[in-house]
Amino acid sequence: MNRTVTVIPARRRKGNRVAKEERPKLKVAAYCRVSTDSDEQATSYEAQVEHYREFISKNDEWEFAGIYADDGISGTNTKKREEFNRLIEDCLLGKIDMVITKSISRFARNTLDCLKYIRELKDKNIAVFFEKENINTLDSKGEVLLTIMASLAQQESESLSKNVKLGLQFRYQNGQIQINHNRFLGYTKDEDGKLVIEPEEAEVVKRIYYEYLQGASLKNIAEGLEKDGILTGAGRKTWRAETVRGILCNEKYAGDALLQKTYTVDVLNKKRIANNGIVPQYYVENSHEAIIPKNLFMQVQAEMQRRTNLRAGKGNKQRHYSSKYALSGIVYCSKCEDVYRRISLRNNGKPAIVWKCITRAERGPLACYSEIIKEPELHQAVVDAINQVIGSRDEMLEILEQNIEATISENDENEVERIDEELESLQTELLKKANAHQDYDDLADEIDRLREEKENILKRQANQEEVKRRIETMREFLNNHQEELNQYDDQLVRRMIEKITIYDERFEFKFKSGINLDVER
Repeated sequence: MNRTVTVIPARRRKGNRVAKEERPKLKVAAYCRVSTDSDEQATSYEAQVEHYREFISKNDEWEFAGIYADDGISGTNTKKREEFNRLIEDCLLGKIDMVITKSISRFARNTLDCLKYIRELKDKNIAVFFEKENINTLDSKGEVLLTIMASLAQQESESLSKNVKLGLQFRYQNGQIQINHNRFLGYTKDEDGKLVIEPEEAEVVKRIYYEYLQGASLKNIAEGLEKDGILTGAGRKTWRAETVRGILCNEKYAGDALLQKTYTVDVLNKKRIANNGIVPQYYVENSHEAIIPKNLFMQVQAEMQRRTNLRAGKGNKQRHYSSKYALSGIVYCSKCEDVYRRISLRNNGKPAIVWKCITRAERGPLACYSEIIKEPELHQAVVDAINQVIGSRDEMLEILEQNIEATISENDENEVERIDEELESLQTELLKKANAHQDYDDLADEIDRLREEKENILKRQANQEEVKRRIETMREFLNNHQEELNQYDDQLVRRMIEKITIYDERFEFKFKSGINLDVER
């Protein structure tokens, strides 16, 4: 028997088709995208949809498989392009054999994304045809040309991003701020797009600042806001300590604005990171109406720094701030200088609350042989100290007047004005050098030094105001309390007492108003 060979000619496969005779029509879909929401681009979007509907329907070999259109979404990545993602999914499900789109830049400006999806579709024998470049990805030259064109499209996107950055920097240099007010507790925007105070939310911001200065911890404040049913700036019921910290650290509540706190490191995935001096920052003073006075804002920053660096004991050990109890963090051991901690224990089978030096609690009496103080004794000492102040009202009021005079130092306003003038001059010179691509490190160092000097002056002023406020609180208390206290009061401790040191035979009290006195044990 003679061997015979029959040549079966190759048939070009497209999409999910095997042969033209079997399925004569390709299911063709179009993808459209415009990158902005302007009226002009909206018209372009509608025109594209109409164009492809008519273009596909006119071809007898094609079957219309739909229009996939993303309106007003950037092409640098595909995460938020819902229609694009649906298109790819339908292609992989066999619903589409060919995709038509206007150009590579409409399909993707990211080379990696572009090639990834083209190859993924090519593995399924699904072609993508780019009208403007006249490229069919199933052609042999398609991927070479595609790589070149996609790279050019990526450069276009990066160039656009640079232009946007330059525009932002120009606005920053002129003190023009852009803030998303939708999640910004305390502020909204008026018809001109300027920040304006939202009164009810502003009261929440003030509450956070005042509670913090009165000794509350971040966690305490968050729990109190949740308990009272107050929503966050994002409209959530749950408050976190970090949310509170963010409000306390935000200079915008003091009417200023630090611009470019973060910057984009990758134009393709829009990744942003904290700006630690890599790109310029711009600090705009008095850019909008303040909710929190600057001196109060500076007091909060100083208090946050104090709590972060809280140390106690002869070994200068790091201690965590606690406001769980009014006496937490203010009762000190005279022997080792560490703080006392509230401890629950059982004495002869009965529960008891005592205060013990942390060094002794953690390392035993050999490390610090300080006394353990029963809580009722400590509370009574507080009552006795406050009653001593009440009983010596006239003498104490005189001391308070002296303390107020002692807080008044030379007027720093002239010094602040001088620094501001120097900063303005240096800023102008720095911008000139930066625009001329000249070295400006020396100028930058001098600007940093002056800003630090100004910040120290403002902190000093804020501390003086806080001392005056504390003295006024004590004076108001003395004027309103004629009779002695009968019982311990947590609120009075938080308002009035700064430190209690425990000795063998006495308690030493330091009041926030500057008054010092002893209570015998």
